Amino acid sequence: MPLILHIDSDRWRDHLRSTWNPDIVPVAKGNGYGVGNPRLIAESRALGARTIAVGTYNEVPPDSKDDVVVLTPWRPFLEVPQGKNVIHTVSRLADLVSIPAGSRVLIEVQTSMRRHGIGARELRHTMLLNALDRIRFEGWSLHFPMGAGGTSANVREAQDLAKAARAVRPGAIWVSHVPAQKLADIGDDVKLRMGTALWLGDRGAFDVRATVLDVHSVRRGERVGYRQRRVTGDGHILVVSGGTAHGVGLEAPTAAATVRQRAIAMAKGSLDAAGLALSPFTIEGKQRWFAEPPHMQASMLFLPASVAPPAVGDDVGVDVRYTTTTFDKVSMD
Repeated sequence: MPLILHIDSDRWRDHLRSTWNPDIVPVAKGNGYGVGNPRLIAESRALGARTIAVGTYNEVPPDSKDDVVVLTPWRPFLEVPQGKNVIHTVSRLADLVSIPAGSRVLIEVQTSMRRHGIGARELRHTMLLNALDRIRFEGWSLHFPMGAGGTSANVREAQDLAKAARAVRPGAIWVSHVPAQKLADIGDDVKLRMGTALWLGDRGAFDVRATVLDVHSVRRGERVGYRQRRVTGDGHILVVSGGTAHGVGLEAPTAAATVRQRAIAMAKGSLDAAGLALSPFTIEGKQRWFAEPPHMQASMLFLPASVAPPAVGDDVGVDVRYTTTTFDKVSMD
């Protein structure tokens, strides 16, 4: 039985239409924000977008006639599609010299994120100036950090870097993590790469459901699962669809940027150390405890005797991180 993502297609597309405008470049990368890259690319075309951004060269759609920006910087050891619609990101002076002449190129300028990019002090380097005459220059790329208080700082940094870059060669400025309504503050001809805010901006359009595969009554102290842990009380063990192969129970490291977030992380760590982990599965309005760590394609949950168990074949809600979850099926309802 599958783990299914149900999408209210009318509500979702209303959100897409109200969010997208010609200055926005839709991003389709990774697992396609849970929806899948092919569907996102089709929705981008339906919106009117004729340029999309993907994460890696492997994600470039082979049959696309529209422009495709690859966000991972070009490196000489990568296998690179040869299509004329591919726009490369170059983030090192040495690669500006190595990339084939005539390639379509966005030059990435290093921001406070410090991930990729040519430093602002290197923008007038002879290697860069000479390379501008051998490539098809598409503009300057700026990738900013996320987080509380980042918006105003990102806009100010974008203004400064855009001014410095355009003093070297006028061109479009491609940015991320800047509010769409702030693009005019950066200048003219600014394009915004948008992924999460576009595709997942209205979470109410999404509903994830897992199927109940088995229900077993248990008594306090009985052992269950691979690890034969004792249950903490009378109740039921539910076996539901959705496991580590789907991304259930897998988490990225916490950012813990605030005192509250650190407190939550500490509390969660204490529970984990005690062998207790709250699952993303919701029954009768509450998230339920894993009976043990999730299996590859299913999870075992403990439901106390005070709660009536669902029947085999019923479905239950799941609260997941869409960018790390692989669904068995995406249903456009």
